[in-house]
Amino acid sequence: MNPAAQPIRWGTAQASPLTRGLARLRGVLFGQPAPAPEHLPDLPVRLRRTAVAAPYLEAEAASDHRRAGAAAVEAAESAIQTQDWWVADSWAHRALWHFEQGSLALPAIRAARRIGDLRTMAGDPDSARPYYAEAISEARDVGAQREEGLAELGLARAELDRGEVTTARRLASVAIDNLAGGGAPASELEAARAVRGSEKAVNETH
Repeated sequence: MNPAAQPIRWGTAQASPLTRGLARLRGVLFGQPAPAPEHLPDLPVRLRRTAVAAPYLEAEAASDHRRAGAAAVEAAESAIQTQDWWVADSWAHRALWHFEQGSLALPAIRAARRIGDLRTMAGDPDSARPYYAEAISEARDVGAQREEGLAELGLARAELDRGEVTTARRLASVAIDNLAGGGAPASELEAARAVRGSEKAVNETH
C-alpha cells in the first residue's frame, strides 16, 4: 500500500455506486423508471491538455462509448503507473460511465473493480469498498464468475489493509472458489491464496 500523505479528494464523474444501486433497487421493487442518464461533465482542463486525452476526446465527440471507455481506461492505467491517483480516478470514472452508457457489462465491472484497486493502492481502502461491492454484485448478476472472484480478491486486500484480517481471509476463500470456477489463470488463484494465508496483524508496524 502507498498511503497518501493527506486524504485524497477524489473527483468522480458520476453518482456513487451506492446511489446507482439504490436507484436500480427502487426500480425493481416499486416499478419506478430508471433515472435519465446523467450528463458527463466536461473533461477537466488538466486532463484535456495531456497527450492521452486526444483519442478519448475523439471517441467522446462521436458518442462511441466503447472506444471512449477504452481510451479512458488506457489513460487511467498510465496515471496509475505514476501514482497520480486523482488523475487515475477521474479517468477510471469516465471509463465506467461510458461502459455503463453503452451497456457494456463486463468492461463496466472491470472499471468499477479498477477504481477499487487504485483507491486501495492510494491508501484509501475505505472508499474502495463500494466499488468492489458493485463489481461483485454486477458480476454475479451476469454470471461472470471470474470477474466476481477478482472483485472479491480486491475487496479482500482492501479489508486486509483496514486490519480486518478475518474478513479478508474469508473473502479470499470465496474468491478462490469463483476464480477456479471461472477458469482463472494460476497467478490469480495464487494471489488469492496468498491473501487467505496472510497472518498480517492489526496495526502491525514494519
